[in-house]
Amino acid sequence: MHKWLLIFLPIAANAQIGSISELRGIGEILRENSDDSLVAELELGIASMDNVRTGNGRLSITFLDDSTVSLTERSSVVIDEYIFNPDPSRSRLALNMASGTASFLTGALGRINSDRISIRTPVATVAIRGTFFTTHVSEIGETMVILLPDENGEASGEIVVTSMAGEVVMNEPWQATAVTVSESPPTPPVILQGMTMNFLNNLLIVNPPDEIQEAVDEQSGTASNILDVDLLEEDALEDNELDEDALEEDMGRLDIDLLAADFLSDLLVQVADTGKQAKSAELDGVQIEGNIVVPFDPQLQVYTFTEGASLYMVREVENTVDLELDKSAAYNIDIVTAGIKIGAEINGGGDNVIYINQSQ
Repeated sequence: MHKWLLIFLPIAANAQIGSISELRGIGEILRENSDDSLVAELELGIASMDNVRTGNGRLSITFLDDSTVSLTERSSVVIDEYIFNPDPSRSRLALNMASGTASFLTGALGRINSDRISIRTPVATVAIRGTFFTTHVSEIGETMVILLPDENGEASGEIVVTSMAGEVVMNEPWQATAVTVSESPPTPPVILQGMTMNFLNNLLIVNPPDEIQEAVDEQSGTASNILDVDLLEEDALEDNELDEDALEEDMGRLDIDLLAADFLSDLLVQVADTGKQAKSAELDGVQIEGNIVVPFDPQLQVYTFTEGASLYMVREVENTVDLELDKSAAYNIDIVTAGIKIGAEINGGGDNVIYINQSQ
């Protein structure tokens, strides 16, 4: 009589499911059930439930199926689930994008069916029917998703972005949608004009210092957080209220702040604001109507001011726009720069048309 001894070997909790394939700068990995963090380094193994974070650096993770996730500065993604099986229909990849910017490239060999790959953010879920896209998640969870082109400039596939209130399907290159809160549906997809992969790959998210952000909030007339509003100071504000006319007169070229720029967050707001009503304003006798706030638009990073007989519109971010106009004349202005569209009618528009199309 033969006796058999069966030994079951458990799968290691921290079994390697991929590794860091590219690294520039600083990153770390927070491992489940561990108080210690691992310093990111090339070929460091990645396990399920790892929280991969970047500081002043960028890194890429290549999984066993050759799918790749690339993180830019100050980003965080958790590997919720990774199952790799020779049968693609039984494999699964689920990621939780907590903050920052990441690009996702699914494996070219189809080792995981695309419908079994999903990415969650605080307000949305992205289901993949394509191969190449990028996601940006702001500090408060607002999410923007861009379907990227393939090597031929065509759509790399199709993705579905879903919130608690609805979903949209994107299947055109450079198509983008935004979700601001989970209770709102994704915005109708729009095509980002003038965007290039070179611009996206070299994008640096700049978080301005608190003092700079406070100045931006004052210029835009809003507080960045409801907790910033001090109701006890209401009387004092009434006595010392900043005169808008004085602000308009004081705004000039020296007030342009190159640090007050958060490129992808601004782009997210522009996608979310698509189709909203145009704004009207008067600046030193000049009538301005369009999608910009004057004298400073913190979302578009556009400064509008007058000096003498001239009206200036200046934007210095990834590209530079610097217009000097006769403030007594009428213009139609249409600017497309790195995916952001700026439109304005000066003094009712007229026959003078200025069209600028920039890319990085």
